[in-house]
Amino acid sequence: MTWHLGRLAAFDLETTGVDVETDRIVTAAVDARGGGMEPEAGEWLADPGVEIPVEAYEIHKISTEHARENGDPAEQVVHEVTAELAAQVVKGGAAIVGHNVPFDLTMLDRECRRYGLPTLHDRLAGHPLHVIDTRVIDQHAVPYRKRVSETQGARQLITLAQFYGLPWDDEAAHGCSYDAIAAARIACRIGLLAHSRRRDWPEHVLAERRLRFNALRDLTLAELHARQIEWAAEQAAGLQKHFRKTDPDAVVDGAWPLRPWVEPTAAEGASA
Repeated sequence: MTWHLGRLAAFDLETTGVDVETDRIVTAAVDARGGGMEPEAGEWLADPGVEIPVEAYEIHKISTEHARENGDPAEQVVHEVTAELAAQVVKGGAAIVGHNVPFDLTMLDRECRRYGLPTLHDRLAGHPLHVIDTRVIDQHAVPYRKRVSETQGARQLITLAQFYGLPWDDEAAHGCSYDAIAAARIACRIGLLAHSRRRDWPEHVLAERRLRFNALRDLTLAELHARQIEWAAEQAAGLQKHFRKTDPDAVVDGAWPLRPWVEPTAAEGASA
């Protein structure tokens, strides 16, 4: 079975910030569908135990007060979300799908470690983890797409939804369930293009330069996962090269789909 026709477990987080090592989960969504099984969806609101900065509130509209009053304890949410993802992989054979997946999976991994919980990999019991990252596969398939505007980049989730002909609701966007489902739908559209004839592609797709949808054709999940490890590293290296034109010390982490855990030193542990 080719990669886009199986069970997909769409996954997304909204958080207190963008530092996967120190920030916390505020909301989470897992929406599983396809593969000949009934859809299953779950959404969680956590009390992260810390203040939610204004910058984060402006994105997901969840305040510290709302999270404290309505959210479940963070440790409970982290456990339940990780358990649900593991169940979808182990029992349903699902691939985890998201946009810019290393952020979400690494954040979940660090939260598990914060509370002394088994990580996602711990819970898989030897089952392989297969991931589909719409940011990575889109950038490989359409490498030269330009920015939409000064405020909308070429690889944002909204840009991909628009490019692949999917509806977009600005009010609902940045809700974790909406973004997770959008990523799953984008992945399916990319899969459909990869497995259809070039002459049947929309004109705006054909107008892009050096399309490489054929690189995603007839792959198993395991094959696609392995390709994405290579593509993500190449993409990060290219972005780092670009950044170093203005900042010689710029570093872009190309680890995918999870940034490796580094044990803190004794001094770091004492200051945590």
